[in-house]
Amino acid sequence: MAGTMGGISLFPQVLKVIRNKSTKDISREMFLLLAGSIFLWLIYGILLNNLPIIISNFFGFIQALVILFFKIENQIKKTHIHNIDFC
Repeated sequence: MAGTMGGISLFPQVLKVIRNKSTKDISREMFLLLAGSIFLWLIYGILLNNLPIIISNFFGFIQALVILFFKIENQIKKTHIHNIDFC
């Protein structure tokens, strides 16, 4: 039960980011740490050959990467727009 909840815990945030196309209030550093933590749990599950740990952390890691992708993409766009304004 805990693995399932952990595996889908970021899904509402993923949907919100995709719908609103905004990551303004999301901390990049926090999601980098979270993705790293989930990745380590995924590796741990693989080493133990523990399918519940692998599956829940695989889905959590993918969700964290999606949010990070949009966060970094939005920061690049914002930087690009500011550079155009000042040139």
